Amino acid sequence: MAGSAMSEAARVPLGMLAVFASAKLVRELFERMKQPGIVGEILAGVLIGPHVLGWIQPGDVLSALSELGVMFLLFRIGLEVKPSELLRLGPTALTVASGGVGLSMIFGVLIALAWGQTMLGALFIGAAIVATSVAISAEVLASRGLLEARASRTILASAVVDDILGLIVLALVSSYARGQMNWMELTLTAALAIGFTLFVAIWGHHAARRMVPRMEANLQLADAQFTLAMTVLFGLSVLAVYAGVAAIIGAFLGGVALSETVGERVHTMTNGVSELLVPFFLAGIGMSFDPAVFSNGGTILLAMVLLVAAIAAKLLGCGAGALRLGKRDALRVGVGMAPRGEVGMVVAQIGRGMGVMTDSVFAIVVFLSVATTLVSPPMIRVAFRGAREAEPQARADEIERIG
Repeated sequence: MAGSAMSEAARVPLGMLAVFASAKLVRELFERMKQPGIVGEILAGVLIGPHVLGWIQPGDVLSALSELGVMFLLFRIGLEVKPSELLRLGPTALTVASGGVGLSMIFGVLIALAWGQTMLGALFIGAAIVATSVAISAEVLASRGLLEARASRTILASAVVDDILGLIVLALVSSYARGQMNWMELTLTAALAIGFTLFVAIWGHHAARRMVPRMEANLQLADAQFTLAMTVLFGLSVLAVYAGVAAIIGAFLGGVALSETVGERVHTMTNGVSELLVPFFLAGIGMSFDPAVFSNGGTILLAMVLLVAAIAAKLLGCGAGALRLGKRDALRVGVGMAPRGEVGMVVAQIGRGMGVMTDSVFAIVVFLSVATTLVSPPMIRVAFRGAREAEPQARADEIERIG
């Protein structure tokens, strides 16, 4: 009995040890081979997860750590982005995101229909591949010191708009599946999402500049500024969910709002927490992938066609929207918008729950999330080659052109 209780008590720390240590070990091996470490952490999740070695079964604790990991990652990235820069890129971001979402939806629906899916099933497949997972691109760009590059800032701004557009697409498809379009509900959802994003992006940093110093002066807590930063992180994440967008968008905007207010210690402490938690997010992606579903040749072919289409849609759609930045930066933006993530899996779960998406198609959507995440880091590395050297001159040219 005592042994059983002890085993139960050790379950959580043992699971955390297995995931964290495995992810960091495989990351180290990949970096020694001059490969992206993020790919190693994802593959570590595939290896130790329930579908290969079976060491770890995803549960509530690991899921919570994964969600915290991606929230801290986006908050950390937000701290490096100036609000004025985010707003200045607004028109370009809207064009980039619209092109990527629209082309992804068209490609997904047409391919699914060609494979014999119903119109409703095809719409859900299309909706599942529209949304970019900014967390993956942000992690790769941050690890390579490329967040200051113009294309990187465009990717981050576009990903915020992309999340809103993905939400609207999901609402439209879900309404169609229910047999009725509630335009009032759709309009309200879109307005809340857009209003929340604009409000925080425009006025968030002004409020932070006034409130944070005053509150810090009146608090007796050690590291009061970090405490306030964490309150903003979690508070805006909650508000984002109620506004209809992902919690990570609230976390990112929280970082943007505080980017010109908090000191270096908040950056350092946030980086430390991210180093602890992000491996759970990356390994969690790998654990959701089940290789067994691809025993059927038709499933493999459909998955490969959708994978090529998913990457091409972002390269072409987002790249075309960024052409005003030049061909090289347009390519970088298209590559950076290619990863899919948790949004696609949420859409797939809704479709499966409604009975319009089979288990094999659901598995394909999960595969697309994992596969685009795996192939994007090498693509980003190639596309951004020389970016750090060229960026200062590009910025100088831009200033001279504006002046």
